[in-house]
Amino acid sequence: MLWAGRKLTARLTSPRCIPGARRLISRPSHLDIFGVRYPTDATTNVTPAILAKLPLRLHTVPAHPLNTLRSLIESHFPDFSHLSSLSPLVTPYKNFDELSFPKDHPGRAVTDSYYINRDLMLRTHTSAHEVEVFREGKDRFLLTADVYRRDEIDHSHYPVFHQMEGARIFGADAAGLREVKGDNERLKGELAMLNIVIEDVPHVSLTNPVQRTHDIEYAEAVALNLKLSLNTLILGLFGGVAGTSKENPLRVRWIEAYFPFTSPSFEVEVFFQGKWLEILGCGVVQQATLDVAEVPNKIGWAFGLGLERIAMILYSIPDIRLFWSTDPRFLSQFEDGKITTFKPYSKFPSCFKDVSFWSPKDKTLHENDFCDLVRDVAGDIVEDVKKIDEFVHPKTGRTSTCFRINYRSMDRSLSNDEVNAIQAQVVARLKDQLGVEIR
Repeated sequence: MLWAGRKLTARLTSPRCIPGARRLISRPSHLDIFGVRYPTDATTNVTPAILAKLPLRLHTVPAHPLNTLRSLIESHFPDFSHLSSLSPLVTPYKNFDELSFPKDHPGRAVTDSYYINRDLMLRTHTSAHEVEVFREGKDRFLLTADVYRRDEIDHSHYPVFHQMEGARIFGADAAGLREVKGDNERLKGELAMLNIVIEDVPHVSLTNPVQRTHDIEYAEAVALNLKLSLNTLILGLFGGVAGTSKENPLRVRWIEAYFPFTSPSFEVEVFFQGKWLEILGCGVVQQATLDVAEVPNKIGWAFGLGLERIAMILYSIPDIRLFWSTDPRFLSQFEDGKITTFKPYSKFPSCFKDVSFWSPKDKTLHENDFCDLVRDVAGDIVEDVKKIDEFVHPKTGRTSTCFRINYRSMDRSLSNDEVNAIQAQVVARLKDQLGVEIR
């Protein structure tokens, strides 16, 4: 379902207790999201802090770095369909099974993904929409969206980030092969005149195999088309910022990889400011995905990249939290269509607080549970969280854990009294929500 940003509410109605918890932990019986009421169950783990991000869609905000980066990539593929308004609510089947994820893949776990209930979740990647877009008959598209994953807290990780999915498919016949080869010759000619050096790997190998149902000649041609298309994109994004020239060409290298939804698969790195940086993952689309999309007589490629990862490099933005800032000192530095170097406007002092606790015997506490709770209480004034100690009591078998929370606002100084009050809320929530015993 296509949707635009609308007011989002998530309110508590008819609280109930979670079976098996040591304390009474209330959960709303329903969540109201985009004006629709969804029932909750024992799988529900999405927090109010995460739900509040759903309508924001930073990749569509004028002059925002993520919007500019999206537009630059779209301009590189002008004949592709450009999609950016698909709902973040998907079924687990759509997010995982349609893409051939194994049943035991860790991404399915409630410790890794956000669930509205057992039948509905927040997408963890833009690939969740690949099948539906192919089914609609689009043979080349770019899809940009906000995606959600439970994660640690530090300067480069955030539970909401933005991805771009690109894909192109061809007819799996002689005419399609001629189209691919013709496009490859065109792209080779363009790259030969550009300031780029490419460290390549074989398009197909024993460790990065062609799919059983694919003709090896065609699969190699499609993999080459993917590489040529992305090499020109990467040069377009990084060449100007890196100051490439004939004497100082941009260096790109391809590495064999594994993804459940492509084979052969690759990761791409660029040498930038003295080090190799991972930029994206890609590969030849699994035929099973195309079969589910009801386009069985096709073959093609897909890639996925994180907009924040690339924007932090290109704009020299040091902290991923800044993308969510509404401070004019941040937003005023950017304009549509231009990549400019971010100028830090201040560095406010840190305030560290430790919290130690015994985990309940009958409940497993995942580190992401702790980070989600901290985010829900303190929001973006937490710069990072680190586990600094953990041990198991030799007699009781109980686990003791100590986390260090680094409070640092991006916009202002925090008083010790203010941080103490927030820390007290974190401790109270730990006891009431996770059933721990504070040490």
